[in-house]
Amino acid sequence: MNKKAARLRRSRKTRAKISDLKMIRLCVFRTNNHIYAQIIDSNGANVLASASTVDKEIRNHIKSGSNVESASIVGKYIAERAKSAGIEQVAFDRSGFQYHGRIKALAESARDNGLRF
Repeated sequence: MNKKAARLRRSRKTRAKISDLKMIRLCVFRTNNHIYAQIIDSNGANVLASASTVDKEIRNHIKSGSNVESASIVGKYIAERAKSAGIEQVAFDRSGFQYHGRIKALAESARDNGLRF
């Protein structure tokens, strides 16, 4: 099993558990150059809020899209956008990525700005 297949297997297990709980989820995806975060409703059909290093508003505040600092800025923006949409609590879906580095920075920043998971 290669690295990508193992990550996708982990993400399937996580998403199955979150769908059983019927919770709104904060889904995070990262590439080598960018990081993306979306708040998705409990049945997985609608994106309620999103933030990424590709957004123009966020792009003005960061130097590059592939570091811990930019991930924490994306975490701050996703928490603000979730609160403006009336969302207080979410389930954290890290898409099978390890909880360290940019994923951890985004999660901690979202928690510090009022999002509970």
